[in-house]
Amino acid sequence: MAWNEPGGGNNQKDPWGNNNGGDKNGPPDLDEAMKKFQERIGKMMGGNKPGGSSTGGGASGALLGLVALVVLGLWFAAGVYKIDQQERAVVLRLGQFNEIVGPGLHWNPALIDQRQVVNVTRIRSFGHTALMLTEDENIVEVSLSVQYTVADPKNFALAVRDPERSLAQATESALRHVVGSTEMHPILTEGRDQVAIDVTGRLQRYLDSYDTGIAVARVTIENTQAPKQVQAAFDDVIKAREDEQRVKNEAETYANGIVPEARGAAQRVIEEANGYKDKVVAQAEGESQRFTALLTEYKRAPQVTRERLYLDTMQEVMTSSSKVLMDVEGGNNLMYLPLDKMINSSPSSAKSVNLTDSDLRKISENLRRQSASTSSSDTRTSNRGGR
Repeated sequence: MAWNEPGGGNNQKDPWGNNNGGDKNGPPDLDEAMKKFQERIGKMMGGNKPGGSSTGGGASGALLGLVALVVLGLWFAAGVYKIDQQERAVVLRLGQFNEIVGPGLHWNPALIDQRQVVNVTRIRSFGHTALMLTEDENIVEVSLSVQYTVADPKNFALAVRDPERSLAQATESALRHVVGSTEMHPILTEGRDQVAIDVTGRLQRYLDSYDTGIAVARVTIENTQAPKQVQAAFDDVIKAREDEQRVKNEAETYANGIVPEARGAAQRVIEEANGYKDKVVAQAEGESQRFTALLTEYKRAPQVTRERLYLDTMQEVMTSSSKVLMDVEGGNNLMYLPLDKMINSSPSSAKSVNLTDSDLRKISENLRRQSASTSSSDTRTSNRGGR
């Protein structure tokens, strides 16, 4: 049977152990609990003053306390903030520098502290273009870009009112100083890298003296050219200089190729001359030694040596001759065989002609017969004429 059903008897009690008679040991009524809470808040906020209504004062005090708690919570929440890994926060307390806050979750009292968040890792870029007067009093147009980062967040946020404007002015000053100390030709050609290095060093010194908190990462000279009014003339000058350099390089290449070749040919002629000299000297020495040896033998046997020299000389002369001399018996003329003409007149045997001793004997006998017959005919003719 449920505790609140009729007929439950006098022992019926509620779930909290209280009887229906309203025993005060059970849980308090909700309205009563709220009333007590309001009274306490009213006492805390100065309620229940003499001559006033206690109920109205408690309600207004509770409302004020609740509003105060809400305002306090909002104020506390407004002071919570987060700083990323690449950022730093410059905290000002009542307008005066207090601290630099690193990455993470932080809290500062709102309306008392102010913060300026600065990115210290991002590389920023700044471009500048201007007409400059060079050392040799020529005008050039220079375009450059400056890449920089924030090295000191405090100086970047507080020391200078507009750091980027200060950077632009410092860049203008450094560039004009460097270009004004350099001639035009290096600026337009191969000297741009050196100009960028000089501008980087001078610009960093200027920024450090201004306490801007900026660190220059790199300065790049993007373009250098003459003013547009005289650009065509400058292009012709640059082209002429490039042609001059090209022709000079070609001449040097030709010289590098021809000079070693000439030196090699000269060295070859010198070596050939030295070889010829050694050969002639050796031959002369050999001839002199041979002559000395022959002289010694000639003194011992003059006749034999004379005949030997004659035979050697004739053999040397006849070795290179294409004719064969033959002494015909009974004749007064010395006969010879023109072997060179015989070889040339017979194409079939032009490739190789080898005359053996037997062939020579046969030819000699035929010539002797012809000679004998010729001589006998001449004798008969002479005898007839005498008769």
